[in-house]
Amino acid sequence: MNVTRRALLKGGASAVAAGTVAGCLDDIDASSADLETGYAAFFTLWDWAEQVSGDVIEFENPVGTGQPGHGWSPGGDLTRDIADAGAFVYFDTPEFSWAQNIAATLETDYDAVTVIDGLEGLDDQLLGWDREAGGAGGHDGASHDDGHEHDDGHNHDGHDHDRSSIDPHVWLDPVLAQDIVDTIASGLADADPDNAETYEENAAAYADELAALDQRFEALVDAADRQTAVFAGHDSFTYLQERYGFELHTPTGVSPQEEPSQDAISATIDLVEEEGIETILYSPFEDRDGEYPPLVNTIIRDSSHEIDAMPITHLSGTLVTWQDEGWGYLEQMEEINVPAFREALDAQ
Repeated sequence: MNVTRRALLKGGASAVAAGTVAGCLDDIDASSADLETGYAAFFTLWDWAEQVSGDVIEFENPVGTGQPGHGWSPGGDLTRDIADAGAFVYFDTPEFSWAQNIAATLETDYDAVTVIDGLEGLDDQLLGWDREAGGAGGHDGASHDDGHEHDDGHNHDGHDHDRSSIDPHVWLDPVLAQDIVDTIASGLADADPDNAETYEENAAAYADELAALDQRFEALVDAADRQTAVFAGHDSFTYLQERYGFELHTPTGVSPQEEPSQDAISATIDLVEEEGIETILYSPFEDRDGEYPPLVNTIIRDSSHEIDAMPITHLSGTLVTWQDEGWGYLEQMEEINVPAFREALDAQ
C-alpha cells in the first residue's frame, strides 16, 4: 500500500452551519475547481480515496487526528475549502450531517465539484439499527449521534433517500467496502476520463487486498472457540457481526454519548462470568493517558477471574501513533482489529 503521501491535517478544518453554507460560495469562481485536490468526510473514506486516486489527486481529511469521524461537528469555512477542491467523497447519512449539508450545497450551487456518495447503490444492503437490511431499522427517528435534528428523507441529484434509521458503519465490512471503493473509482473516472484507467486499476488492486482481509476474518471466526465477545463501547460493529456470524455484546447503545445503565453493566459482567471470557474489547479513542476507559476498569474489577483488555477501532478516525506508522484502513484492520478479535473469540 502507498502510505508515503499520507499526512492527516493536524487540526480539524470545519464547515459553517447549514443556514449560511450557500453564502460561502457566492464569490467562488466555478472554474477554480479541479481534480488535483479533494476532500473525504472521515478517515476511512480519505484513505480509500487516496488509494484509488494514487498520485493524481491529493485528498484531505478534515477530521483531526485523535478524533472519531462520526458525531464530529465542524466549524469555520470548510465549505469554501471543499468548493475550491475538485472532489468530495462522503456518506449521505444523518450521522455525517455536516457532510450532507455541504454535499447538498455543492450539488445545488456548485456543480463543478465532483460529489461522490460512497453509499450509492447499497441501500438494499445497509442495516438498520435493529440489523434489518434495506433500511427498516428500529433506531429512534430523527435524532442521531451528532445531537442535531434531521429530516428523515432528502433528495440529492433527484434520488430520494431515507437513511435516517440506517447504521452507517458499513465501511467495517470488507466485502461492502469493495463496493464503496468501486463507487469512488467510478465517480472519479466519470469526472476525469483521462485518468479513468488509473482509478479503475487502483480500485481493483485495492479490492483484492480487501478480499484477502475478508478471508482472514472468515478463517478467524471459523477457528474461534467462542462466538460471543464483549465490547465496552458503543455498538459500531454490527456489519462485522452480520458478515461473519459472531455476537459482540456491549452494555451501551449506538450513540457514543450514551452512558450504560447499572443493569446493563451488571448483565455484561454476568455474561463475562458465564462465558468465561478472558479478553474484553474497548475503543482506544476513549483511552486517556494510557489508562483504560472507566467501563473497562469496572468490568475488570467486578469480575471474579482475571481479564485482559484489547483495543479495536471503528476506523472513522485515526490516532497519532497509527498515523506515525503510516497505517491506513487495511493496516489498522490487520494490526489492531484482527488480533483483538482473535483473542476475544479465542481463535488461537
